Amino acid sequence: MTIVEQTSALTADEQRVVDLTSELLESFPPADTATQTFLGEQFDRGLAWVNFPEGHGGLGLNPKLQKLVNERIFGVGGPNAMYSNPIGHGMTGPTVVAWGSDEQKERYLRPLFTGEEVWCQLFSEPGSGSDFAGLSATGVQDGDEWVCNGQKVWTTLAHLSRFGLLVVRTDPQAVKHAGLTAFVVDMHDPSVEIRPLRQMTGEAEFNEVFFTDTKIHESEMLGKAGDGWRVSLTTLMNERQSIGGGMPQRGSGTIAGLVEAWAAAPDDRKDAPARDGVMKLWCRAEVVRLTNIRANQNRKMGDPGPEGSIGKMAGAILNIDIHNAVMNLLGADGLLYGSYEMIRPETAMSSDTQQKAFLRSRANTIEGGTTEIMANILGERVLGLPGDVRVDRKVPWADVPRN
Repeated sequence: MTIVEQTSALTADEQRVVDLTSELLESFPPADTATQTFLGEQFDRGLAWVNFPEGHGGLGLNPKLQKLVNERIFGVGGPNAMYSNPIGHGMTGPTVVAWGSDEQKERYLRPLFTGEEVWCQLFSEPGSGSDFAGLSATGVQDGDEWVCNGQKVWTTLAHLSRFGLLVVRTDPQAVKHAGLTAFVVDMHDPSVEIRPLRQMTGEAEFNEVFFTDTKIHESEMLGKAGDGWRVSLTTLMNERQSIGGGMPQRGSGTIAGLVEAWAAAPDDRKDAPARDGVMKLWCRAEVVRLTNIRANQNRKMGDPGPEGSIGKMAGAILNIDIHNAVMNLLGADGLLYGSYEMIRPETAMSSDTQQKAFLRSRANTIEGGTTEIMANILGERVLGLPGDVRVDRKVPWADVPRN
């Protein structure tokens, strides 16, 4: 066997994934198969999330093998489950498989992946954004049900969601991290009110959600009472990986838009300093891409670690800088945004024009944890630097002053 043949040989796990993907594409050609049907067949073959357990959309394999699946499916125009259900696919799905009961996994994962049931994440509140553990929405046990009250904000795609991952405070006498509990909530319950939050793009992909005596059966708890903080960390780490951990082909994605804008710009805007700026951004994009590849290869289990915050933080800042450069190349054309009529989008983070992408990029440094929070996580949990002063760590939540 030659060196080339040795290098290209597949492991047994890789060959299994390739064979299953090939069989899927042969039996259900994407061009001739309805999207939900194709995604259902993908799930049943364990190719939805290959690191999930068998029978629940996975094969129990290393998550990096998902790249083999995606490359083959997307390469022939197959559907991307992330598009119609980004919160469910990238965040709540991994949380359900990590913390849900067998009944919850059986009930929720397949329709979540196929997009039949959209999910949202109900974490942030008006008084507790970055300080998520300080949330004040409540859950009070009443027999085999929990009665929940409170308000959540910045809830992406709540207006389309069938279910949501809700975290409430169930023990106000415990310290703030210990008194939280996570539930699956029915977003169609009459006691749940959803109002749009309009963004400067004109869209309202975000929402505020009100819970008024919303009753949730104890069987819809994820983990146990008091596990809400740990459940939430699973969601947040996957969210940061989902937002900032992409591994596109070199030169693709956001940086490709900058290169296109450079090629189309008039010569009087393409002087040496501008060219130097474009090349610096291209190099930064490549560094972020390679960093994400390394972080993904280091994942041995399904849950990302704190290293996922590297790509999230660096990618958020980079996206803003890239879109600023694009606007400079567009000149006065960058002001031509179009209509600001409010619409309720069918998916999140969509940007069909460079002007819209410029406006939308401002949210990158907030969603999934602010850039400042990412810096704290990296400093404390990756670099081992001393943490900030936390005067409320050992104080019962009910005794912590709030405005």
